[in-house]
Amino acid sequence: MGGFVRGWLRSVIPPGLIILAVAVCMGSAVRAAETVQTTAQQAVLMDAESGTILYEKNARTLMLPASLAKLMTAEVLFHEIKEGRFSLDQEFVISENAWRKGGAPSGGSTMFAAIHSHIRIADLISGLVVLSGNDAAIAIAEGVAGTEQAFAELMTKRAHELGLNASVFKNASGADDAEQRTTALELALLARHIIRTYPDLYKFFGQKEFTWNKIRQLNRNPLLTMDIGADGLKTGNLEESGYGLVGSAVQNGERLIVVINGAPTAKDRANEGRKLLEYGFRSFEGQDLFPEGAIVASASVYGGEKSTVDLRAEGPVRVVTQRGARERLSAKLIYDGPLMPPVTAGTRVGILRVSEGDAPILEVPLFAAESVGKGGLKRQAEDALVEAGGNAVRRLLKR
Repeated sequence: MGGFVRGWLRSVIPPGLIILAVAVCMGSAVRAAETVQTTAQQAVLMDAESGTILYEKNARTLMLPASLAKLMTAEVLFHEIKEGRFSLDQEFVISENAWRKGGAPSGGSTMFAAIHSHIRIADLISGLVVLSGNDAAIAIAEGVAGTEQAFAELMTKRAHELGLNASVFKNASGADDAEQRTTALELALLARHIIRTYPDLYKFFGQKEFTWNKIRQLNRNPLLTMDIGADGLKTGNLEESGYGLVGSAVQNGERLIVVINGAPTAKDRANEGRKLLEYGFRSFEGQDLFPEGAIVASASVYGGEKSTVDLRAEGPVRVVTQRGARERLSAKLIYDGPLMPPVTAGTRVGILRVSEGDAPILEVPLFAAESVGKGGLKRQAEDALVEAGGNAVRRLLKR
C-alpha cells in the first residue's frame, strides 16, 4: 500500500505558495546563499527565529574558540540559575587561583576582582560577558563545580546535551588549549539557544560598559556601537585562532546571528561582522506560514475510523527567503502513506518541506494532531477498493 497518498496543506499559506503532496522520506536541507564574501576563516549568518542558515564559510571546521568559550560558561551558569540551584544575588569567592590566572596579575582580560573578595553572581556575569574577565570565568567555574576542570567537563556535557556534539571544552575562560574546540555553526546554535531560552539573562550581553573595583571598562563587542540593532553577544582572540565574534542584531522585528572567526585584526572582525549582518537584513525577509498550534496538513489513513488525520508542527512555521522570492515558494507534505491505524496523537508522521525554486530552504517535522482508531469493516472495505483502484491506475501508467 505504500506510496498511495492523499495529502493537503491548509490554505492559510500566503498566496503564490504552490502546494504538492508526495510520499518520499527525505533528509534535512541547509539554506545557503553565497552572494557575499568574508575575509574571516570561518563564518555563519543565521536567522534566529527559524535557525535558517543564510551564509556559511567553513562553518563545520573545528577551531579554537578563544574567549568565545565564555558563551558556554555563561550557558552552564544560566542553566543552573534557571534550575533554581543558584540565584543572581548569591556570591562566589575570587580564589587565589582565579586572581592569579585571570585577575590583574595575569595580564589578560579581567574585571579586576580583588583576591578573596565575595562577588554577586549578577556582577560576575557582567564581568564575564561585558568585560570578558578571565577572573570572572574562573570564579564562576569554581563556584558552580568546585574546580575549573570539573566545570569544563560540565561545559562539554552540557554542550552535547544541546546537540553541539563537535564542541569540547577544557577551561571556562577560553585560554589556549589544543584540545578545546568548537565550530562556527555550533557557536551560532549556542547563541540562538541562549537568546531564546534565557531572555532575561541575555540582557547582560547588551551592556555597553561595566565598572568594577572603580575601574570602568567598555564592552568589547564592537557591534554594540554601530547603530545596527546589535544587543550581544561576545568577542574572542588568540594568536592561533585570530579574532572572533558572535553577535546578534534586530531590525524591523527580524533577529540575525553572526559568527566569524579567524579575522586578522580587531578592525577586520568588526567590519566583517557588520558586513554580514547588513547583507542579511538587506537580502532576506521572514515569512510566517503557520502560527503555533495551526493545522498544517492532512495525511491519509487506511482503514481508520477517519480517512485522514490532521497534522501540526511543534511550533510556528516560519521561513526565510531572499527578498522578492515570495512567488517562487512551494511546499510539500512528505510522508510514507497511507497510514495504518491506530494513529496516536503526537506521533511524528512526516515533514513539511518548503522550497524556493528548486532549492529546499526549510524542513519541519509534522505530528498527528489527533488520534485515529481502526474503522469498522465497511470503512476497511471502502479503503481497500480505493487502494485497489490506485494500484490498477499505476499498472496502466507503467504500460
